[in-house]
Amino acid sequence: MNLQQRTIICVVSILAIVLSGCGGAVQKVGTIQIPEAKIDLGTTIGSLAEVFPLEPVAVEGYGLVGGLRQTGSSECPPAIREYLEQYIMKQLGRTNIDVERLINSRNTAVVRAYAIMPTDGSRKQYFDIVVAALEGTQTTSLEGGWLYSSELKMRDSFGIMVKVLAQAEGPIYMDETDPLQGKDKTKGYVLAGGTVLDEYKVRLAIHRPDYKIASLIRNRLNGRFGNGTANAVSPSLIELTVPAKYTKQKQRFIEIVRATYLSETPQATEDRINTFVRKLAVGEDKEQSEVALEAIGNKSLGRLAALLNSSNEQVRLEAAKCMLDLGNDEGLNTLREIAMDTSSPYRINALDAITTAASRNDAAAISRGLLRDDDLDIRLAAYENLRKLDDIAITQTLIGRNFYLEQIAQTDHKAIFVSRSGQPRIALFAAPIYCRDNVFAESTDGNITINAPAGAKYVSIIRRHPKRSNVIVQLQSTFDLSDIIRTLCEEPVKKNDQESLGLNVSYAEAIALLKQMCEKGVLDAEFRAGPLPKTVQLSR
Repeated sequence: MNLQQRTIICVVSILAIVLSGCGGAVQKVGTIQIPEAKIDLGTTIGSLAEVFPLEPVAVEGYGLVGGLRQTGSSECPPAIREYLEQYIMKQLGRTNIDVERLINSRNTAVVRAYAIMPTDGSRKQYFDIVVAALEGTQTTSLEGGWLYSSELKMRDSFGIMVKVLAQAEGPIYMDETDPLQGKDKTKGYVLAGGTVLDEYKVRLAIHRPDYKIASLIRNRLNGRFGNGTANAVSPSLIELTVPAKYTKQKQRFIEIVRATYLSETPQATEDRINTFVRKLAVGEDKEQSEVALEAIGNKSLGRLAALLNSSNEQVRLEAAKCMLDLGNDEGLNTLREIAMDTSSPYRINALDAITTAASRNDAAAISRGLLRDDDLDIRLAAYENLRKLDDIAITQTLIGRNFYLEQIAQTDHKAIFVSRSGQPRIALFAAPIYCRDNVFAESTDGNITINAPAGAKYVSIIRRHPKRSNVIVQLQSTFDLSDIIRTLCEEPVKKNDQESLGLNVSYAEAIALLKQMCEKGVLDAEFRAGPLPKTVQLSR
């Protein structure tokens, strides 16, 4: 290689470094690997302060389960008994109820209630509860019971003076749909039985307390998200009010705050956009780049729009999500295309992004269209999003004050979905769903029978009284599954002339019968049970 050739390569190399942008990536010039020049993008708020994430909180408490069938016990440690007596008297006020006798009854059991309480939602948010009879007691089963109102406090704390973080109450759910689940009847769930009492603020703790830094962060966040977002309560602490736009995306808001730069100049903003657009296009952590671009704001839109034509579907997805989150509808068509593409692995991601950020009408229209998809997972995702939107495609009826019966007519594939966490509900896809002729199903204990011989004009539903075995009640239903569910589970006492009588069968028993009917071919519908609560560990 002569001197002239070496000079040309040297000049090209220098130009490559000068023009390379930022971020420290490597560019190739000929056969030479040249590291790109690093440009200081500035200081992020996340580098100056710890943003306390909205981590779930472990809570627990003691309570009383009533309505048992002589399967409870009177055993209870003295300290817990004293606490419960005081709490129950406080709840009941002036009554003639003998609290000690109530606790001692075999029809009640003292239990420990515990859960992982979410803090990223709003006040009054519901969550699932685990209940377990106290160890060493003679309680044999909580089945059919009801957890009376109970206090939940920080786990491993106990006492009247400890702050109450949540309340718990509701019917005990014992899962009968999964044969692999344990048969220990002394443990169960209260689905959506917990209620958060306070809304939790997001806080920034500045690493090195400084009034000037606190003021700069406050002013920057108020300028980016609106006045009142940040309040510097001390040189070391800033309290944040989550903007309305992020009410249902609080964790996303925290990530954006961390990624927000403390200062802005036109050149710095351009460098940052170039850096994160390139990382979004070719980097591994595309979601982090998307967050950084959303933190920058609308100035990112021009460069993001160019990524909508990328050959990489994940790049198109993240760019479109970012644009929609910034209030620009240009990414909506891309997200719609991904959601409708039966070969895409990102369909549910795209649909969730649409529901979160698109207009209500657009989100509902796209979700309704996906109710007719061949993939049940997609239909379920569309259904869940329509529930969030409170869309008219779903009709909802409260059954027995215990669960919701939901019917979706705008779909071609018959399916039955039952929830096993969150709000108890049975969803009928392609409703109405009718039973076939020659019906027979029976509960595991033999106390409930659904029967219709070939040629019968109605379905006979029989229940043996759970506490008085010599009492048997029989009601009739049509072959419409929604009518069968109402007859099974409505309360037996008629409140007015418009309400029908029912056998007061529990939600757990009802969904186990539905699963059995699908497996026997009595119902020509696909059965799907949702996941059990995430709080699945039933011991300390």
